[in-house]
Amino acid sequence: MGRKPQQETSDSAGTFAGETARLARAFSRRTLLGNGAALVAGGIGMAVAPMLIRPANAKGETVNVLTWTGYVPARFAKTFKKKTGITANITTVGSNEEMLTQVTATHGRAWDVISPSAHRKSQWLALNMTQAWDMKKIPNLANVQPAFLKISENWSWNKGQHHLPHIWGTEGIAWRSDRFMGVYGNLSLADLWLPEMKGLVQGRAHSLMSGIGRMLAEQGKLPPLQDAYKDEGAMRSIWSDILKFAIKHKPWLRALWHDHESQKTNFTRNGVIIGQTWDGPAIELAKAGQPISYMAPKEGAFAWMDGVSLTAAAKNVDAAHAFVDTLYTARAGAQMSNASGYNSVVQGVEGLLTKKARQAFQDAYPGDALEKLWWWPDEPVWFAGLRNAYRDRYLAAK
Repeated sequence: MGRKPQQETSDSAGTFAGETARLARAFSRRTLLGNGAALVAGGIGMAVAPMLIRPANAKGETVNVLTWTGYVPARFAKTFKKKTGITANITTVGSNEEMLTQVTATHGRAWDVISPSAHRKSQWLALNMTQAWDMKKIPNLANVQPAFLKISENWSWNKGQHHLPHIWGTEGIAWRSDRFMGVYGNLSLADLWLPEMKGLVQGRAHSLMSGIGRMLAEQGKLPPLQDAYKDEGAMRSIWSDILKFAIKHKPWLRALWHDHESQKTNFTRNGVIIGQTWDGPAIELAKAGQPISYMAPKEGAFAWMDGVSLTAAAKNVDAAHAFVDTLYTARAGAQMSNASGYNSVVQGVEGLLTKKARQAFQDAYPGDALEKLWWWPDEPVWFAGLRNAYRDRYLAAK
């Protein structure tokens, strides 16, 4: 690769986390629904060891996109080709770790557009594998909710912006409504560890541990989980206590999830009753008539925003800009939300949502749930490796 790491021009990890939290507090039901920044879930997956995926070859103009499951419906790709003549080759992943693996394995040459989570900025900055967007080629960017645009502005370096918003979602509590009843204001991250839930819980290991950290902080037994992102010493102190609780309560775990589909399968086939999950998979099950509910816990749901970035080695730069510009229409945003249950950042989507999609959003975020969202802080380069070490110790424990 041989290139020098890109230099950040404005903010640090701490500044990013603070700015994101400030913007989150500015969100409201009126902001997200009244302006139509639509619905329902998605997120980051557990680290896996995927086979290297390469995009399909296509005749004519193409754009190669690496994104999350459900983010680009087949119907959108078909409409995009009809409108522009460009074939969108869509490949999906289930986690940020998998996305990093795919991009670094090809030095970014296999993909034009990728979909990193906003809080992974520091990791992508160090890799130097993205380039700035040409905003003049994306006029529909004006349709995006301003608060989400502000979050992506933290990806500005080398005189350009390397990230644009696409999808937002949360991780909260999902449960089988025929076996458990959750009520907003009482539903808690601590409900996962009730005596009667022993052997019936699902989660992603590092997310469960983060939830334990927030729960213990709420109980006054740990500092705020945000402190773990400040430096390695603080992280080790906090996560050592998290690990003790997690190992003690490992018998509560029935199944792990690592992507969108495994969360659904754990409820429908693997005997799970309750879990800490993304909103999208649970809401998809509910919309399909399954006895599954999803709601933000009283501590606040974990929240994230995934975006679109242009790889430094992109071969189809103009097609990539056309692809992203087409994403930023209310019709495209609603098409995605109705098909998958994920949340669009585009204004004006609400009026195009189905009745089921609207109701699912209201059920997931009642009362002051939107004001209490807990946004994942930006992860320093050292953080993921250290967190994964604690995760591995938890998984290896008997």
